Amino acid sequence: MNKSISLVLPFPPSVNSCWRTVKGRMLLSEQGRKFRIIAIAAVYDQLRKIPKAITEDVSVIVKMYPPTKQRRDIDNYLKAAFDALTHAKVWKDDDQVKRVEMEWCEVVKGGRFEITISLIKSANAE
Repeated sequence: MNKSISLVLPFPPSVNSCWRTVKGRMLLSEQGRKFRIIAIAAVYDQLRKIPKAITEDVSVIVKMYPPTKQRRDIDNYLKAAFDALTHAKVWKDDDQVKRVEMEWCEVVKGGRFEITISLIKSANAE
């Protein structure tokens, strides 16, 4: 990976609407499944290929442009997007994210989620 990767995804569903418990099992909701499919397609379209998963630890900057002025908790919108990036093979797993900087931005029609992913330089790296 070069210095960083920047991607634009659709605005994700909140963690509250993304998961459902059915007969004691936690399952991805229909809304969550639809988001994942669209987000993966957006990644492949922007990168023009299926990426080779990042294996190092990363830092991310997230800018969220909500579709409406509705009140939202900022921490409810990372899980669906991070899981979609894992399924798109951008990184091996979202546990590699060691630092997150995130902010709400202005309302835009349809909303969007912008993420910039950068490798964390190892203390042993030259």
